[in-house]
Amino acid sequence: MDLLLRRRAVDAVELMDRPDCDPGLLDNTYRQFGLVNRALSGWRRLYVRELRPALAKKTAPATLLDIGSGGGDLAYLLAGWARRDGLDLRITGIDPDYRAAAFAQGRPPLAQVAFRQAHSADLVREGNAFDFVISNHVLHHLSAGGLQQLLTDSDVLALQKVLHNDLRRSRTAYALFSAAALPFRHSYIRVDGLTSIRRSYTPAELSALAPPGWAVEAGAAFHQVLALRRN
Repeated sequence: MDLLLRRRAVDAVELMDRPDCDPGLLDNTYRQFGLVNRALSGWRRLYVRELRPALAKKTAPATLLDIGSGGGDLAYLLAGWARRDGLDLRITGIDPDYRAAAFAQGRPPLAQVAFRQAHSADLVREGNAFDFVISNHVLHHLSAGGLQQLLTDSDVLALQKVLHNDLRRSRTAYALFSAAALPFRHSYIRVDGLTSIRRSYTPAELSALAPPGWAVEAGAAFHQVLALRRN
């Protein structure tokens, strides 16, 4: 395992990213993401610490862009928390993969959330801006050029804060997820999750790629956050 995780597996491809992956397994993966993200990704902590205080100060509806929104579970989760706290948050989820966008758009309608198939660069060209820009488990999917493009786009699109939450590569993370993901059947959760860990960055690797003004911060267990704050 030491050799497996010593360097980023930059050439490994997650099965769900393949254009010919099984549609049924892919849909099940999107469904199961909701449980995985709620349990492991640490967004409740990020919401309470980073988003809720800023939302409470807003006198107008706040806007948030979820880049690489996948099946849409995180957007719905954040919208639900904000609604229960009496906060007005409007969320746009984008994903360049038409399959993810179609799955998210097929969710029961929620007035505060909208999804579209798009790349962050499309929104930059359109002149969009959002109070907050986030992503979840996206950074490790990207090439070096793609990562820099995402950070450039995020800088342009965000008025207040950017939070890119991603996995942190380690032997412990790999071993624990390998066991914890065994109950997830008939999906790509386990096999792609292990590939994701192999593709993810260590804090030092991510810090070396971060432009000036960005900070790599500890997140939930085996996670890290690449953050940019305006104030």
